Amino acid sequence: MPRNDDTLMMRKPHAPLGIIALDSFKEQAKDVDRYLVEWRARRNHYRLDEITRMTYESDTYFVDAVTPRFGSGEAKGVITQSIRGLDLFLLLDVTNYSITYTVAGHKNHMSPDDHFCDLKRIIAASEGKAARISVIMPFLYEGRQHRRTARESLDCALALQELVSMGVDNIITFDAHDPRVQNAIPLSGLETVPPAYQFMKGICRDVPDLRIDKDHLMIISPDEGGTDRAVYLASVLGVEMGMFYKRRDYSRIVDGRNPILAHEFLGSSVADKDVIIMDDMISSGESMIDVARELKKRKAKRIFAVSTFGLFTSGLDKFDAAVEEGVIDKVVTTNLVYQTPELLSRDYYINCDMSKYIAYIIDTLNHDCSISTLLDPYERIETLVRKYSS
Repeated sequence: MPRNDDTLMMRKPHAPLGIIALDSFKEQAKDVDRYLVEWRARRNHYRLDEITRMTYESDTYFVDAVTPRFGSGEAKGVITQSIRGLDLFLLLDVTNYSITYTVAGHKNHMSPDDHFCDLKRIIAASEGKAARISVIMPFLYEGRQHRRTARESLDCALALQELVSMGVDNIITFDAHDPRVQNAIPLSGLETVPPAYQFMKGICRDVPDLRIDKDHLMIISPDEGGTDRAVYLASVLGVEMGMFYKRRDYSRIVDGRNPILAHEFLGSSVADKDVIIMDDMISSGESMIDVARELKKRKAKRIFAVSTFGLFTSGLDKFDAAVEEGVIDKVVTTNLVYQTPELLSRDYYINCDMSKYIAYIIDTLNHDCSISTLLDPYERIETLVRKYSS
């Protein structure tokens, strides 16, 4: 049962629960639905009246919805069953490039723009009939374009404002590239959820000889943007942290960004210590591997590359080589984004399943309860480390 089951028993659901999982998040959503079905079947919610109880327990909370495409590549959203009065949760992964469609006979892989448009189509198809609409978008659409440094678009802010204007009440994302994007919709709900507990759970499960103390472990941020993430975990674990900052060549632009000249390190010695490098995403992986090499030069022991989103846009060859060379020992990411079969087959890969966590969030929000305890995993990490160490 959920850890906050006693709290949920004190509140009635906001409305009957409904889940629409777009194709990009269908596999993970099956586990989310399974958890919700099991919990509610076992929960003796004595405060429910007879009418509410009829919709509280169900064999599934999925609502059928599709986004078929025409031969021209255009699409539409279709909800094939009633959603009137439902507390509706929409789940999607905007980075899932494995889904394809045809345009005039040519195969196209779906881009984040395609996924976001499909989300808007489903919201539009609901026609305001749902009691409430919440969007769970683990990788925040255009989250990397979160600020303006030149005459350029603010895509993330525009996307958030567009969702709110369409009637979305809550937006849940994970480990936003910059949490300050919440400023774009100050009167609406945007929560960014840290998966720090799941990271430590996965590492403790697969690495039995990790010593979690300041003499044997260190948390590293690969850049200044991820410092808060590293400071939090280091503080909870009671270990030291360090960070790198990227010295760039601002006189030229390569592939849309200023090239990195060197990674400069700030922090105490990492010699003979296990190191956890924490970042929000692994894109091509170049920065993560460069940082790992710099740490090895400083005589770090084992290196764990930890990231919420493993995109691996340049494939796995670089990581295969880094592991073979002994530069990286383990790669840890979540299933919040699409994972290739090749990634799941790697011995060095640790997969952190977030389905149960998402089910917690949905169950709690549906009961109109606070998710603040879910957003701060301090106690759970402390309990986990205490059990692991003993």
